[in-house]
Amino acid sequence: MPEIHQSIAQHYHERTKYDPDTLASKSQRLDWAKQPVPFKEYKIGSDYDLKPYLQQQPESFANNPDAKWWQRLSQLLFHSYGLTAKMPSMGSAVYLRSAPSAGGLYPAEVYLLSRGTPLLPAGLYNYQCRTHSLMQYWEDDVWQALQAACFWHPTLENTQLAIITTAVFYRSVWRYEDRAYRRIFLDTGHLLGNIELAGAITDYRPHLIGGFVDEAVNDLLYIDPEQEGATVVIALADVLDVKQNLPLGKTALPSTIHTSYPSIPDGELLRYFHFHTQIQSGISYQNLTTIKIENTLEDKYNFPFCDKLSTITTPIHWGGNLSELENTIYKRRSTRAYSGVNLTFDELKMLLDFTYQPQNYIDQNLDNSPDYFDLSLIETFIAVSGVKGLDSGCYYYAPKAQELRQIRFKNFRRELHFLCLGQELGRDAGAVIFHTADLKTALAQYGDRVYRYLHLDAGHLGQRLNLAAIRLNIGVSGIGGFFDDQVNDVLGIPADEAVLYISTLGRPR
Repeated sequence: MPEIHQSIAQHYHERTKYDPDTLASKSQRLDWAKQPVPFKEYKIGSDYDLKPYLQQQPESFANNPDAKWWQRLSQLLFHSYGLTAKMPSMGSAVYLRSAPSAGGLYPAEVYLLSRGTPLLPAGLYNYQCRTHSLMQYWEDDVWQALQAACFWHPTLENTQLAIITTAVFYRSVWRYEDRAYRRIFLDTGHLLGNIELAGAITDYRPHLIGGFVDEAVNDLLYIDPEQEGATVVIALADVLDVKQNLPLGKTALPSTIHTSYPSIPDGELLRYFHFHTQIQSGISYQNLTTIKIENTLEDKYNFPFCDKLSTITTPIHWGGNLSELENTIYKRRSTRAYSGVNLTFDELKMLLDFTYQPQNYIDQNLDNSPDYFDLSLIETFIAVSGVKGLDSGCYYYAPKAQELRQIRFKNFRRELHFLCLGQELGRDAGAVIFHTADLKTALAQYGDRVYRYLHLDAGHLGQRLNLAAIRLNIGVSGIGGFFDDQVNDVLGIPADEAVLYISTLGRPR
């Protein structure tokens, strides 16, 4: 039986840790006959083709505001989750998207809700990435129901469009079993990173809403909650409409903490955990409007007598009208192998700058304060094995001070190979970035639902890191499978820090 003092989030995290003594016994051969299809189909509905509007600046749009509106929406969805490549695989094909996904399983679905505009009737739409189209499968006014499900969140007052992301659980469970929940929210975090940046390209401002009545949103979308569940609601404000330039709202709301639960069999843990991180109806949340105030508190870890190295640098240039950002999103790929050749400290500085210092990009028309759920809960450690200008070792990245603080002096290539389940990416990378969080502290603030928020934010940071690396011609690949406890032991980071995500960086082979 679970220990009574352990919340369901802590229990889930402990139960889904990889351990070198037990991983081999848990592994099983995949049943390829049951491989999930990563696309959703609708038998009936009205199809809105978005492909004609993908061109950058077609002459026919110059004096056609309707076509320009469609072009912006088309590009937003394409840069967020569109198909960017077709790769042969085992006699079939794998379709790659603009956002990465563990194992190419793509558990996330993207829905668009319209309040009713002159061009897009009120109702529910699913983004069909294979055909780059919107399938309207429900034509009715759903906006008030959405507002009620989101506790009348202020960013939904004047916006006309909203995105809802969901997770189709089996797509990831097929391969990763109960641990899939972690990967589902990391993958969705990648998608949120793309939506944020695609919004800057297309003059939309995405407002994240993580606190909503799950059952109400699931019912609104007509999805089976046993198979698929809502993960994030996003109010999509049109920056070109002054009425939609609304105050920011709270992105994260707390759920309850569950410390009483039965013995849950393997294979049932993910769904049980998801249900018990939901927010129920009947709860009252007051004052959902928030004013972002610069956090003046110091970074969490300030180790005595450690070397401190500034990471202040020249920001990455994303081209006129963010043309290079568009190009980078399109050509982004996860690196499969590294050469072992060193990176430079200047390159690492630029990667960290784009990932953590958005205020440095306001002159390029990027959001200087994009929405996260609570970045104050995320910590960053970097294992350096091959960065010219940096000693090998483990560093803590202090984003407020914009500096690296060295906490261990050692080359970790051999250990990183082991920690990353024997993947050569860990061994050959020049630097490996670890996102962590003190789960106990996070639970005290947001309840068990915080497990979603932590992995969404880690994935969001990981996607910014992905795109910065591709822009600098650096290889990058995220790793969601690792020996959890051994990471803390090897790197010498506090035992309270739960490892959320690993990103590897190096020279592509």
